[in-house]
Amino acid sequence: MIPMPPRWMIFTGAVAALALAIPPFVIARVRATPDANRPVHIFFDMDFQPKFKTQAVNPLFADGRTQRPEVQGVVAQGETRLDAHLYEGVVGGEWATTLPAGLTMNEQFLLRGQERYNIFCAVCHGYAGFGDGAVNKRAMELMSNAGGPVDGTAWVQAKSLHDPLVREHSVGLLYNIVTNGIRNMAGYEAQIDLEDRWAIAAYVQALQLSQNATIQDVPPELRDKLPKDVAQGEGGSAGTAATTTTAAADTTEVK
Repeated sequence: MIPMPPRWMIFTGAVAALALAIPPFVIARVRATPDANRPVHIFFDMDFQPKFKTQAVNPLFADGRTQRPEVQGVVAQGETRLDAHLYEGVVGGEWATTLPAGLTMNEQFLLRGQERYNIFCAVCHGYAGFGDGAVNKRAMELMSNAGGPVDGTAWVQAKSLHDPLVREHSVGLLYNIVTNGIRNMAGYEAQIDLEDRWAIAAYVQALQLSQNATIQDVPPELRDKLPKDVAQGEGGSAGTAATTTTAAADTTEVK
């Protein structure tokens, strides 16, 4: 049998245990109690820095202001945006009908545009561009609810990209719409890279051509590969998106 330790040892251990338990309770209490005084910092880290905060007084400058006005004529590197064709889709005050210098219309460019279109645009305009995307369909269902729009839903029917008016848009105007938006549609400049916005504009025109092409739009060397009913219908629909996309990819100018 293990002998009991002396009573003074038991008493001393109990007092020590209670003493060790006090600091955690004190710390928890201090952390949970609001205090107007500045807290004690054992390690300062970056809590206190020699800096000027917004709207603070700064005696370094004659006007005493911390915030400095912009220097006239200075722009951030890479943000001059002097190329109106590239950044605005405008050439000589008119909407551009060609791609900016440095961008080439080819199959890879159109496929990139298709990929970006399917991600950002198809949800409203639909994969074929008829304004029948999943989001638009759901919104129109909520708008047509017998008891009125659900939860105050407000929505405008997504535009069909095959509308005669939209088909007249040049590639520069389409790029500008993707960038800045139009009517109730928001712009996508913040979400989509500049080159991808041009690729989307080019793909939209290829998509429009796929549904509104004529036999004259198909290169002569490819017409023999078309179905007979299409090939014989001079002036009729050329039929497939694949053929018209190939035709569009062979030119650097889009209408």
